[in-house]
Amino acid sequence: MNRFDEISALLQKGRPRELSALVKEELEDGTSANDILLKALIPGMSIVGERFKKNEIFVPEVLITARAMNAALNILKPVLAQAGVEPVGTAIICTVKGDLHDIGKNLVKMMIEGTGIRVIDLGVDCPPERVVEAVKEYHPDIVCLSALLTTTMVNQKATIDALKEAGLRDQVKVMVGGAPVTQAFADEIGADAYTPDAATAAEVARAYFN
Repeated sequence: MNRFDEISALLQKGRPRELSALVKEELEDGTSANDILLKALIPGMSIVGERFKKNEIFVPEVLITARAMNAALNILKPVLAQAGVEPVGTAIICTVKGDLHDIGKNLVKMMIEGTGIRVIDLGVDCPPERVVEAVKEYHPDIVCLSALLTTTMVNQKATIDALKEAGLRDQVKVMVGGAPVTQAFADEIGADAYTPDAATAAEVARAYFN
């Protein structure tokens, strides 16, 4: 097993301490941070995503993996920045106004970050005007809106409408998701994409940059 495979395996097992140690060791040995990201971490997250979609693993395992990924990214980000390696793009993510659920949002955030996209997390209970401000501030490529309640789904539409009113809608791709959300609802409110799970969300987000 080569070192990239070892890093990928530790990521998939959700071992943040061992993973961080091996990533640091590779950097000290002269391996580029970009290679570690592209040849070990992103492929590892892709495998986790595929297994999640096939119901071979479940949310708790994915959260453990996401924690390990976060630990590795915290080491790599400053090195990548120093080397002038830019993220492929930027996404904003939030749970919409009135909704305090964040597990799904956090999963999507980690999976999207795992594809090399920078993610700005606006948190939960996020009003439409906050999303508009963030689009003006960060100039993202993608806006991801999560809603876990039938009563808060309407605020996905309210957010899209606010982006239209601000003249920003055409500048971003809007992705929606959450337990009660469907493809039909996404079409109805004018979203660019609906995804049923975090792994698919990451695939769709990354495809915008291919």
